[in-house]
Amino acid sequence: MKCPFCDHLQNRVIDSRLSKDGHAIRRRRECDLCARRFTTYERVETITPMVIKKDGRREPFDREKLKSGIRIACQKRPVSVNTIDQFVDELERRVLESGDREVTSQVLGEDVMRFLQATDDVAYVRFASVYRSFKDLKEFMSELQDLVQPSRPRKGERK
Repeated sequence: MKCPFCDHLQNRVIDSRLSKDGHAIRRRRECDLCARRFTTYERVETITPMVIKKDGRREPFDREKLKSGIRIACQKRPVSVNTIDQFVDELERRVLESGDREVTSQVLGEDVMRFLQATDDVAYVRFASVYRSFKDLKEFMSELQDLVQPSRPRKGERK
């Protein structure tokens, strides 16, 4: 394991324990060269499903890319990193446990949209504005109206 501070390869494990979710081993390490401490997580390697993008391209599922998009939407909002991590852990677990070798970006995006809508309206609108690629202000305002008047069915939904 390479030290993230000095790139030295020699370090020692100070503490090991099961992560809070029970799906990883958390290890506290200390670099033998610079003596700085850092944390690593070990997860069981599984077959990573491919994500089918809107344009048909396929790329491996990347939990960090997913988490990054959610964090950007939640920037300067009262949404804790822990809340985001728990959601991403749960979503990743569902994707892996489904056993499907492929998942569409639409399925992932809709899951993220539901999470953000339930968590923070501003983060939801931020994410939706990028994810849904609104073509004009009218579409964007329609989405905001749906947020303000939740009794109206969303586009494609029934009451």
